[in-house]
Amino acid sequence: MSDEVKKRSVTIDRHRTSISIEEPFWQALRGIAEERGISLHALIEDVDRDRGDIAGNLSGALRVFVLRTLQEKLAGK
Repeated sequence: MSDEVKKRSVTIDRHRTSISIEEPFWQALRGIAEERGISLHALIEDVDRDRGDIAGNLSGALRVFVLRTLQEKLAGK
């Protein structure tokens, strides 16, 4: 698995946008979506909706989401 940043296109609220994210984060997002029983698209929409204006861009918000999700798993939550 390559660690390089890849640009991906997603549609959120009928608006096409692109995110630039490393492959390990993309794979982690896929795994989280699968564990939750939702589509990757639905997970990305949830992160976008919940981030508010605090997280900056969507790519950064997705990385922080993955980190926090894994931290919660490690803490046994």
